[in-house]
Amino acid sequence: MSQPRWTVVVPVKRLAAAKSRLRGALPGVLHEDLALALAADTVRAVRACPAVAEILVVTDDPRVGEAARQAGARALPDQPDAGLNAAFRHGASAAPGGWVAGLTADLPALRPAELAAALAAAQAAPAVRRFVADAPGGGTVLLTAPPGTPLDPRFGIDSAAAHAASGALPLTGEWPSLRRDVDTATDLTVAAGIGLGPRSAALVGAHCPAGAPG
Repeated sequence: MSQPRWTVVVPVKRLAAAKSRLRGALPGVLHEDLALALAADTVRAVRACPAVAEILVVTDDPRVGEAARQAGARALPDQPDAGLNAAFRHGASAAPGGWVAGLTADLPALRPAELAAALAAAQAAPAVRRFVADAPGGGTVLLTAPPGTPLDPRFGIDSAAAHAASGALPLTGEWPSLRRDVDTATDLTVAAGIGLGPRSAALVGAHCPAGAPG
């Protein structure tokens, strides 16, 4: 029997407001271009994951919407316009049913096989919400919900603890590319060591021909 396939929701802020702590990380590279590259590489990796049936990118930024469509995702306007968790809920409400995952848009080193492994682990009994913490352990990169269960996102400061307190169970696989979200220039350096997707790699390579941010 084939495994159920997933709908993955990926909210992306307007590029001018996205990833503020990364501003200036690559001198000579426009901040909006870097934020777009991170999101585009994330969506590209999700699209390549065989466990995923549909990607819903929630955004009001036209460049993000166009990049999402080019990558084979569906772009949804951020109608709530009330922050990250509202965007996750809005995207999940548009899912056609079945298994749903919320994924952050700053995973430019994401490997499709690692995402597939995490989604498979999420389907193990009991059928409850599950989450993957980021590499430092305090944040969340992935939240999953089985059919008929609200996603109930709690992203933000100390979101791993908030998700656990809400009844979600942690997933404990290593998955270094999945856990490596990029908030700072140091994070970008670590992600480059794992291996960036093509759009992020092109920007980093243009800034630092040796292949890593300076």
